[in-house]
Amino acid sequence: MEAIWLYQFRLIVIGDSTVGKSCLIRRFTEGRFAQVSDPTVGVDFFSRLVEIEPGKRIKLQIWDTAGQERFRSITRAYYRNSVGGLLLFDITNRRSFQNVHEWLEETKVHVQPYQIVFVLVGHKCDLDTQRQVTRHEAEKLAAAYGMKYIETSARDAINVEKAFTDLTRDIYELVKKGEITIQEGWEGVKSGFVPNVVHSSEEVVKSERRCLC
Repeated sequence: MEAIWLYQFRLIVIGDSTVGKSCLIRRFTEGRFAQVSDPTVGVDFFSRLVEIEPGKRIKLQIWDTAGQERFRSITRAYYRNSVGGLLLFDITNRRSFQNVHEWLEETKVHVQPYQIVFVLVGHKCDLDTQRQVTRHEAEKLAAAYGMKYIETSARDAINVEKAFTDLTRDIYELVKKGEITIQEGWEGVKSGFVPNVVHSSEEVVKSERRCLC
């Protein structure tokens, strides 16, 4: 039986080719690191449940997009139906950092009339000795666009869970405040299956004990 979830959030992971988008997603959804990863062709799809509070789960639909220019026309179609995203650059590749602005501007054009909550991710932080982008300048750029910044490593499983769960919590808070709403014809947020009563395991044990008396 499928686990109970409050909402389904559709997330998109974008950034230049070779920044490690697929590796990050696979580490999060499958708990493994692929030493060799073929370039994504178009868009790949993954999913996972995240428990943001005890007993409160969010189902994530995660879209892994191709970074190459020739696939951009395909990936652009997925911006509009996403509520959140991770924008990756490779801390050892300055060009991928310089292209962050371009990715954000492209997203802004194609997401209308909706909005996407982004977290800026400096990936491959295990390669710190090869760093070409300082944490300070990445944090400054993120702040300029109203984003959080986090550094991750799919290889060493550093902050992978945190990147996705922090983004999920931020979206959830906006949904609770009514700043993001479920809308017909939009796939970004969908309501899930919520039973009338959800007992904790402790409550179930207690009720069973009472029945035995």
